[in-house]
Amino acid sequence: MTADEIRKNAFAMPVHNPAYPRPPFRFLNREYFIISYETDLDALRAVVPEPLTVDTGLVHYEFIRMPDSSGFGDYTESGQVISVIDEEGRKASYTHAMYLDDEGPIAGGREIWGFPKKLATPRLSVDGKDTLLGVLDYGTQRIATGSMGYKYRPLDLEDERRKLADTPNYLLKVIPHVDGSARICELVRFFLRDVTVLGAWEGPAALELHAHALAPVAALPVKKVVGARHVVANLTLDIGEVAYDYLAPAEELKLAVNQ
Repeated sequence: MTADEIRKNAFAMPVHNPAYPRPPFRFLNREYFIISYETDLDALRAVVPEPLTVDTGLVHYEFIRMPDSSGFGDYTESGQVISVIDEEGRKASYTHAMYLDDEGPIAGGREIWGFPKKLATPRLSVDGKDTLLGVLDYGTQRIATGSMGYKYRPLDLEDERRKLADTPNYLLKVIPHVDGSARICELVRFFLRDVTVLGAWEGPAALELHAHALAPVAALPVKKVVGARHVVANLTLDIGEVAYDYLAPAEELKLAVNQ
């Protein structure tokens, strides 16, 4: 390969057989089960990166079923999203942990945007006749179980569309150098685009998290479940932008934090 050919094709690893195609990625019938709960504020402050700040102490535990995603296929995901305030004073979401069962979106999510993805086994299904059930196993161990009354009460579709489309989402992206030091260390911002909500419901819910050394979802403990939503939508995961570069000169970082 010539240097020009390498530069032209250098968008993913391995370069001769990339683990995923170029973004953006379109999702059809993407199914969210989101349980919102109160947790310990000190635990949140310990994991939310500046210049983001903790908002209300809410964590949103998510089970997401993606049966039809361009380039990524059919997979399921689970993890924690934290309510934050960004440096522009907007309510936003910071993705703290994600666990999924498909190599393509693990590699693509980490390399492009910086999603904190690890391999595990999440599942989302209807249990019996009347319960929406989400579970997450890491290896042989059950570390999360969420349940909600299935399609219990309908929600306003436009309100749910705005929540998905208008909320800025943040990620902490770290890519190491060949010597193990940080080559890239950035706060990445992205938005969901072309969102159509097909259905949305709320209902009574419960969430149980279990301690695990390598999947520490229980480090943000459940104090009180405050609500749950079940949303089905079509949407596009767009490319991101760098909101904050932690490897920039110290003077630039100080200015950005104090703005």
